[in-house]
Amino acid sequence: MTVQQLSVFIENKAGTLLKVLELLKEAKIQLIASTIADTVEYGIYRIICSEPMRAYNTLKEANISVALSDVFALTLNNQVGRAADAIKIFSDAKIGITYMYSFLLGDKGILIFRTDNPDRAREVIILNNLSFVADKDLSSLI
Repeated sequence: MTVQQLSVFIENKAGTLLKVLELLKEAKIQLIASTIADTVEYGIYRIICSEPMRAYNTLKEANISVALSDVFALTLNNQVGRAADAIKIFSDAKIGITYMYSFLLGDKGILIFRTDNPDRAREVIILNNLSFVADKDLSSLI
């Protein structure tokens, strides 16, 4: 019910994001989703991709600061309000969302998020029969 996400720390200067993207392109690693959160000095580029471990190793070998972590990935019907409905379930269970991003893929919405209580979040996903994506399912997304 989780997928591996890369978090790449990049300086806020021209060319640093391009270097990451070109390395992944050369390695023929397909990006599925990505987002950047920035501070004054650096950004955190979060990536869901076709081969997270190979992407991690590719970036590490190029001396790029990168971390690999598990995040939740829910599949939602592509209808207005489905993200709100899903997050309400976690909120009602007193689970905080640390960060979140989403995208549409075909006829489904994909909601990527991290919580302050992953064990409880797993229970809530199971108890509420929420549809999720696991690492083994990533290749079917692209």
